[in-house]
Amino acid sequence: MDTIWLTGAEWLAVLRIGLGLWWLESWRHKDRKAWFERGSGITWAAGIAAEHRWSAVRSGFDTVVAPHPRAMAYVVVSAELALGLGLITGFLTPIALAGGFLLNALYFTLMIHDVAEQGQNAMMALMSVVGLFGMSWQTWSLDSALGLF
Repeated sequence: MDTIWLTGAEWLAVLRIGLGLWWLESWRHKDRKAWFERGSGITWAAGIAAEHRWSAVRSGFDTVVAPHPRAMAYVVVSAELALGLGLITGFLTPIALAGGFLLNALYFTLMIHDVAEQGQNAMMALMSVVGLFGMSWQTWSLDSALGLF
């Protein structure tokens, strides 16, 4: 494989780190006080789910998320932080990439009617797949330094 400036493995590390920065920004811009004290994020998602065109999304949200809004707020916010930090540092990278793909798939499905959200989540999911199958933890990562994976 020929590349410019960096090796192929280094470009995959750049992609992984960029995806991690995207997740970290997603975490950073959240009003955590509103999410944790007022449940704003879950309330917003409940409104989207209630109007969703697919009954499976409505019933799934009502079964899994709605009964536990505070816990789910912590799960979402903590997951975004963990994904960001894990991908930036390259720690437990395959797990972070798979988890990020699943979270983006959930976001994509919930926001199926919103073109901007579809684009963001589709691109983040694609980056996760490329990072996973390209084994982006081989360079510039704690996984590589520790001999993991």
